Amino acid sequence: MKSISGKKLAKILERHGWQLLRIQSSHHIYYKPGEAKRISVPIHGNKDLKIGLLRHFMKQARLSEDDLK
Repeated sequence: MKSISGKKLAKILERHGWQLLRIQSSHHIYYKPGEAKRISVPIHGNKDLKIGLLRHFMKQARLSEDDLK
């Protein structure tokens, strides 16, 4: 799996129904209606997320590798 930036992950989350709740410093907090959890995506320019963190976000948002394309 290739890593992607926080900006790109934020766009992917929005395509899959997640909505921006608020921005706190460099973290964008997303929620999805009907879901109890929130996802806090660090956005530091175009810097890539580490693979472990990306997999964690994918698991929380129920995304597959195909969704990242």
